Amino acid sequence: MGFLFTVAEILISLLCIVLLGVLSVVVLEAYRRRHNHAHLEAPPVFEDPNSLKKVQCPSIFDPAEKYISLIVPAYNEEHRLPGAIDETMNYLQQRVAKDKSFSYEVIIVDDGSKDETTRVAFNFVKKHTVDNVRVILLGRNHGKGEAIRKGMLHARGELLLMLDADGATKVNDLEKLENEIHVVAKQDFHYGDSASNDSSFKISDIPVAAFGSRAHLEEKALATRKWYRNFLMKGFHLVVLLTAGTGIRDTQCGFKMFTRAAARKLFANVRLKRWCFDVELVFLCKWFGIPMVEISVNWSEIPGSKVNLLSIPNMLWELALMSVGYRTRMWKIHC
Repeated sequence: MGFLFTVAEILISLLCIVLLGVLSVVVLEAYRRRHNHAHLEAPPVFEDPNSLKKVQCPSIFDPAEKYISLIVPAYNEEHRLPGAIDETMNYLQQRVAKDKSFSYEVIIVDDGSKDETTRVAFNFVKKHTVDNVRVILLGRNHGKGEAIRKGMLHARGELLLMLDADGATKVNDLEKLENEIHVVAKQDFHYGDSASNDSSFKISDIPVAAFGSRAHLEEKALATRKWYRNFLMKGFHLVVLLTAGTGIRDTQCGFKMFTRAAARKLFANVRLKRWCFDVELVFLCKWFGIPMVEISVNWSEIPGSKVNLLSIPNMLWELALMSVGYRTRMWKIHC
């Protein structure tokens, strides 16, 4: 009996040491990221592939020059990117044909791709000009969150949409998010100043966030997925709920739109660089009091997803970092 107690005590001691070690690593990494710009490298470069001239990079803190910016993160997407960008450009050009005041830009952020993604992206710049399509090269792989952050910080739109390079969500669904943002922004505009009139209304000045959602597809997905994927999904949702709270059912859909005012606040503060930056966006929206709306979008699974079982530990790691960083106030939020 005494021997069993000794073994149990040793195991408990080892477990405590491991947990203490993990907690120490999380705290140290959270402390390292306390200055949210520390993990950024050199400023991005916009290059005109026709003239080879460098184009000055705008800032999210500058006044808007376009109506909408579409930010597309891309990592090894030479096969899926062409179809998605072709569809996107066709849609945007149709909008221009219907409304001459409509203006846009597409920003492709190459997150250190090792294939021909850069060449594919620059082909679109050559075809559509550097005013309409721009490419940001990150040099090495940082993660989807950092790629989107970089694109947002150098976009020119009154509205800013992030969308995946695989085209899983049809680009014309942006109108659902766009229309809802206008409704919420106008309500907020008139509520804040009852004497204001529509002539002074600027969509870029009202902070609103619209989250595309696949939650309406969940029941069908549960029936077709493997049991362990459903288990992991439910577990992840529980952790997200504990970390960021309620409000958005589908935090991970890669189709989100922000007004310029919202993007300034959110992407100047977001620190997570990979899959869980979406959860941090929800947390920051709540902290700033930015209205959030969740809108169902059409979505289809496209072969070649970068998310797999090995992504789960990284997601949990980032959620732990976020929880420690904000709860200990090591991560300061800049207004």
